Amino acid sequence: MRALIVDDEPLLRHHLDQRLADLWPELEVVGKAGDGDSGWQLLEVLQPDLLFLDIRMPGMDGLQLAARLPALPRPPKLVFVTAFDEHAVRAFELAAADYLLKPVSDERLLQTRARLLAAAPSSTPPEQQQLAALLAALGQLPAPAVAPSLRWLRVAKGEETLLLDVAEVSYFQAEDKYTSVYTASGCFLMRLPLKELLTKLDASLFWQIHRSTIVRVAAIQRVSRDLAGRMFVHLHQSGVKLAVSRACQGLFKQM
Repeated sequence: MRALIVDDEPLLRHHLDQRLADLWPELEVVGKAGDGDSGWQLLEVLQPDLLFLDIRMPGMDGLQLAARLPALPRPPKLVFVTAFDEHAVRAFELAAADYLLKPVSDERLLQTRARLLAAAPSSTPPEQQQLAALLAALGQLPAPAVAPSLRWLRVAKGEETLLLDVAEVSYFQAEDKYTSVYTASGCFLMRLPLKELLTKLDASLFWQIHRSTIVRVAAIQRVSRDLAGRMFVHLHQSGVKLAVSRACQGLFKQM
């Protein structure tokens, strides 16, 4: 996979290039540009698979550049890298694969890498794909899942409606007709019922630990039991302790 970095801050371009080299060595950064106009010229010449794009730049900004991508013969996957969170909804409308806030942590870059690799088209030859589909239809192979995992959440806080990256969530809890969404930065509300939400989340990243609670596995710091044998998970988020129902305690046999 080949990538282009477009950012008007030289140090940030260099830092992102270095972190990608360490965390994603198979990714080749084929070019870097310091403004939208130069970035567009490189896009036309280099035709990368992936574009890391800043938003606020002199001349053509990142949103304007992103809006032109469909005109390319082979538009790249788009990842915004910005210091401003207010453009997330517009990024979603432009079909961005991810939206990273500066400074970007290694953990967050690894999540982006995993997300993009999971969405990459299969390298299986078309003939083999057709054969697998036929065998699946005959019941000889399990049919592949086609619904992608939920990446963005439309949530409310006060009078505002926001777009929240699911990777920022620590846990979800059912609240009557709503679901409360807890992150390190606060609590949000969404109308999607917990039961329906569970079917849209990546089961390897989120576990239902109680009929009213779903937790992000990476947010769990440790597991404990009280004298009555009740199990609890303690999150990295300070002071958060969640009950685990007896039916769900099997998830923690190896912990």
